[in-house]
Amino acid sequence: MTIGTIICVDDQAEVRRLLGDVFRAKGSNVVGFDDGEDAISWLVGNEADLAVLDLDLGPNRRSGIEICRAMRARLPDLPIIILTGHGTIDDAVAAVKAGAVDFITKDPYLEDKLEISVEKVERILQHALDRKRLEEENRELRATNERLRKAAGRRWQIVGDSQPMRTVMMKIEKVAPLPRPVLVLGPRGTGKELVARAIHTLSPRASEPYVTINCAAVAESLLESELFGHEEGAFTGATKQKEGKFELADGGTLFLDEIGNMSLEFQAKILRVLEYQRFERVAGNESIQVNVRVIAATNADLKQAMADGKFRPDLYDRLAFEVITLPALAARIEDVPVLAVHFLSRFRQEVAGITVKEISAGALDRFAQYEYPGNVRELKNIVERAVYMAQGEVLSAADVDAALPPDAGAPAASGSMFADDPRLPLDERVDSYEAWLCRDALERTRFKQKEAAALLGITYDQFRQRYRKYGLGKD
Repeated sequence: MTIGTIICVDDQAEVRRLLGDVFRAKGSNVVGFDDGEDAISWLVGNEADLAVLDLDLGPNRRSGIEICRAMRARLPDLPIIILTGHGTIDDAVAAVKAGAVDFITKDPYLEDKLEISVEKVERILQHALDRKRLEEENRELRATNERLRKAAGRRWQIVGDSQPMRTVMMKIEKVAPLPRPVLVLGPRGTGKELVARAIHTLSPRASEPYVTINCAAVAESLLESELFGHEEGAFTGATKQKEGKFELADGGTLFLDEIGNMSLEFQAKILRVLEYQRFERVAGNESIQVNVRVIAATNADLKQAMADGKFRPDLYDRLAFEVITLPALAARIEDVPVLAVHFLSRFRQEVAGITVKEISAGALDRFAQYEYPGNVRELKNIVERAVYMAQGEVLSAADVDAALPPDAGAPAASGSMFADDPRLPLDERVDSYEAWLCRDALERTRFKQKEAAALLGITYDQFRQRYRKYGLGKD
């Protein structure tokens, strides 16, 4: 490699000329000084790749070793060579301690020595460049790892290990790296925005903007301005130019929530932007090019909307590169306990003075007995309400009942006591108790036989035998 800029400091003009001729012949830019202080001042506003200093810069001046220390204090990565006409071993040791990479004696072989020393410096600079590149790569890797570590925490805050949620998370991981639209479907309160954010976080666009808009919350007369921006004077109140959501999300991801609420006319505008990544601001003439990944979501039945002529099939086809359908909470009721514990933990972090530290088994059972028409969002509200009103450190079933909606109904009768009949023979009494235990386990697990078997500590086959023996199907 060729060293870019070299500063040469020597009080003898003929030495500076010699150094300049040698280094310029190698393609370097040379800046000469007869005083070390001038060189230090020059380095304040300029950059150099190598400094060559004379050891003795004349009377009443700092020595080359002192100048070397001053330069290294400001520029610790600057390679420095020190020259001397009468060097000693002590001088050489002092120079190295001051930070010099080489110490050369001025003699008839100075030019050859400089050639060798400069080659050494070139190797040092190349190693420094390699080290800087590796450090930059390591910083990027650490940033990526930190991003992934945060994303992996609680699987991007998407909590649950049921089969429906494992399918959702598998789709998120698979589609995230691809620069294509994603359509997220599901009832209200199921976590559609969490899915959109997880896709963005795991994508190559993670460091770029993530912009959201709820299309149902903005009047359609204003939605065009919100999404595409407007020019000054575009309408009454438009006192200055405004960038829309598509511009703000350039390079990143735009999450369009409740896209099913748009009119057919506006759907056509969205389709055009998806296809061409280009649009104009309201009252604008300039065509604006963007690079935006769109993730859309709705709780509407888009298939039915298309059949009814209320949603454009071509827009659906454009959005549905991947469709992620979130299940209602009632369809993954086995996730309710872990969700309840998660919401308790978050609530304790967000609100000071919460006394509840854990949830009792009875309270978890009660949480699992409600249908949650509002899905995960409703469960979160019920957990927080129950925790807020509770008095002790352990949340009880009674605390949960107090927080449930009035029409939630009484808890299932699974907690009723076993009624033993001592008049029966022992084997019948044992069978009766075993049947009661199996039925109780079924009710606690909402008649999921594998979970009931696990609750009783027996295998699924063993439970199936008893299920058939005692006729334990739902009434």
